[in-house]
Amino acid sequence: MATQKDIRRIKIKYRIRHKISGTATMPRLSVFRSNKEIYAQVIDDVKGVTLTAASSIEKGFEKSGTKSEVAAKVGKVLAERALSAGINTVVFDRNGYLYHGRIKSLADGAREGGLKF
Repeated sequence: MATQKDIRRIKIKYRIRHKISGTATMPRLSVFRSNKEIYAQVIDDVKGVTLTAASSIEKGFEKSGTKSEVAAKVGKVLAERALSAGINTVVFDRNGYLYHGRIKSLADGAREGGLKF
């Protein structure tokens, strides 16, 4: 059963997704945050495919600092992968989470890595 907090986030998520969509020229950078891990993927919504992804469960992220520091590293890795795939601009989808803490760290890490949004 979903909590009030989950229901609120889902409502915000749908409100955001109504306004933004990823295309081949400007895909969507979607973020999912769990209590322990953080996941990010670059999605082309027109074709319905994930172009590249990165997460904190991959090798190399184990016990490598605070959760915000790990999120920043995930953002940098995702930016490197996106740039190697020929993607340099994206639309940021915070997925209903507040732009604060780990979500902001991931976005800043992706910008440091070279993505524009």
